[in-house]
Amino acid sequence: MHSLINLVLLLLRLYGWCIIAVAVLSWLLAFGVINAHSSVVRSVLEVLYRLTEPLLRPIRRVIPSVSGVDFSPVIALIGLWFLGQLIREYAFRML
Repeated sequence: MHSLINLVLLLLRLYGWCIIAVAVLSWLLAFGVINAHSSVVRSVLEVLYRLTEPLLRPIRRVIPSVSGVDFSPVIALIGLWFLGQLIREYAFRML
């Protein structure tokens, strides 16, 4: 059971890193540091957007961007952290 719980916690952490990567890449695109016409960049962004948009889109509907700043990745990361803490607290207490 410990292995399964640790796998779920690892997947939550990896998903959090995907959210961070999407936020950083969007900033790099906005400031013109990376080229969006590059096939490698486009492929990486496509994969990351497909992974993170199902979580970020509902958050964006509830909390709109303020002065062009999107807070949905921050809210999602806080939610993932909270979920991980709940899993740790209840799962390891039961074992």
